[in-house]
Amino acid sequence: MGSPTFDLPPDTGAPPARRSRRKQARPGELLEAALDLFVSKGYAATRVEEVARLAGVSKGTLFLYFPSKQELFKALVRHVLADRFAEWSLELDNYQDDTASLIHYCYEVWWTRIGATKACGLPHLVMAEAHNFPEIAAFYRQEVVVPGNRLVERILQRGIDRGELRAMDVGYGTTLVLAPLIFCAIAQSSGGLCLPNPQFDVPAFLRLQADTLVRGLAPDAQGALP
Repeated sequence: MGSPTFDLPPDTGAPPARRSRRKQARPGELLEAALDLFVSKGYAATRVEEVARLAGVSKGTLFLYFPSKQELFKALVRHVLADRFAEWSLELDNYQDDTASLIHYCYEVWWTRIGATKACGLPHLVMAEAHNFPEIAAFYRQEVVVPGNRLVERILQRGIDRGELRAMDVGYGTTLVLAPLIFCAIAQSSGGLCLPNPQFDVPAFLRLQADTLVRGLAPDAQGALP
């Protein structure tokens, strides 16, 4: 089943009635409530009744938009993560600066749009519950992991083609780029449990990571990649 669409009503020039405005806002309110509960309680422990209650609607109203908890979770993942890949791909198509600046920019964008938001808890949730809910893990891999890997592969291949990065297996290179983001997502969603101290500056760490990657993958760097 595909994800539901939430189109706004046509502009008639007059303000919509209060009931109409409320109806249009409900899907977003439900997804916001679902994000709060899924991230704080996990997939298994979250009940649709709680999501509806937090959003201020009945369970029956929730089911009008999302026929099951699994479909609610899928819509949430698409809303906060998967649907952004088209936007990010377009940004990459139009990016004019060099690859070093692009890698720094990607880390900054990830932090501001994902890492510093509640959405950073979703990767941790999926990894924690993948064994018990393999269908959720498979969905997340298809909708988020695969397109995310492809986007990073495009970034690295762009750098190779422009002579700004040395030739490499872009699969290994993609893992190098994404590993610190996964670490930061887990750190954020676990309350900083795996960080060395409470004052750990994640944006500063990501800037250092981006600089280290750029230097290590430069054409004149010492050593060879597999």
